[in-house]
Amino acid sequence: MIDIKLIRENPELVKENIKKKFQDEKLPMVDEVAEFDKEVRAVKAKGDALRAGRNKMSKEIGLLMRDGKKEEAEQVKAKVKEMGDEMETLEKREAELNEEIKKRMYVIPNIIDPSVPIGKDDSENQEIEKFGEPFVPDFEVPYHTDILEKVDGLDIDSAGKTSGNGFYYLKGNVARLHSSILAYARDFMINRGFTYFVPPFMIHGDVVSGVMSFAEMQNMMYKIEGEDLYLIGTSEHSMVGRFIGQILKKEDLPYTLTSYSPCFRKEVGAHGIEERGLYRVHQFEKQEMVVVCEPEDSKYWYDQLWKNSVDFFRSLDIPVRTLECCSGDLADLKVKSCDVEAWSPRQKKYFEVGSCSNLGDAQARRLGIRVKGEKGNYFAHTLNNTVVAPPRMLIAFVENNLNADGSIRIPEPLRPYMGGMEVIPVAEKKKNF
Repeated sequence: MIDIKLIRENPELVKENIKKKFQDEKLPMVDEVAEFDKEVRAVKAKGDALRAGRNKMSKEIGLLMRDGKKEEAEQVKAKVKEMGDEMETLEKREAELNEEIKKRMYVIPNIIDPSVPIGKDDSENQEIEKFGEPFVPDFEVPYHTDILEKVDGLDIDSAGKTSGNGFYYLKGNVARLHSSILAYARDFMINRGFTYFVPPFMIHGDVVSGVMSFAEMQNMMYKIEGEDLYLIGTSEHSMVGRFIGQILKKEDLPYTLTSYSPCFRKEVGAHGIEERGLYRVHQFEKQEMVVVCEPEDSKYWYDQLWKNSVDFFRSLDIPVRTLECCSGDLADLKVKSCDVEAWSPRQKKYFEVGSCSNLGDAQARRLGIRVKGEKGNYFAHTLNNTVVAPPRMLIAFVENNLNADGSIRIPEPLRPYMGGMEVIPVAEKKKNF
């Protein structure tokens, strides 16, 4: 959510930003907010004047009663009551206006960074840099579900019976690999100075609306029936929400946090052939990074966060690239974002495995997260990035570590977490459990 001062002082800047995001249908909202805000201030000023007048007249009532002027006192009382009734009407109108402002301010997009390329959708995102040499083996790389089934590590059919489409069972060495990747990611981030958290996996509605846009909420979040609780789509939601309503000490910043959680997503929309299997699912686990920092430090931390993801994947010999998200591909709360994409030897192209975002003060403004400054309090900046999100990362992992016989290599950093195992062998016989 942007500062309403921008609409008061520079509405054309806000409108130009909306145009850059190709959301022209939102342009009228800027003028609507300006008009509502003007009326709010007028209503508030009138209410303040009435309040001051009522207080003065209330004192007069006591003096009149003391002097035995009961009839005059009753007349003043009647005027005080009229003023109170008018104040009540004004307060109601002020609340209505503020609600109308809030509805619009929650969907007017954040001001994007000047460095963000202008484009309508993800087809216009721009490659920044490649890390590692993409490699295609001299044997055919099967679809990832076939690779995992050959080592008896995946059961989608049973999950379809218990839970429906978009769910899966991992088992045996593959399930252990999945947990090992998350454990390695946890230690990788701890070694980089981040504090490890396991957060709540459900959050209240006011936190949801504070950390994400309404459109994202509708397309992602599962709500618990009959309760003000939502299953998180990423631990960023809980981790940023942890600071709701707080005034932070300047000397305590930055907060550099890494968190594990399961993630639950509706994944609304059409799914292509390449999104079968483990690519787009309703439930997965993730290691996340979250930073809460001074406004002037957010650009530095943005670069540090995406570099952490690149370094993590390169430590496992997986080639990756970074892709700058264009204006039309940015969620409304984001100032700047880039995707980290891993190389797929089977598809001979890169695909998304994580996303790094700088949200400026948008989340902090919605959640009331302030920093105590010498000249007054101000909003913090928040950032987030994926360290790793298996099972999608498993696709890149098994394709880039596949042997010709169908077995899967275990890179050296993961071997301690796999009990020293160097290769996941092909299963001699598929077990019926």
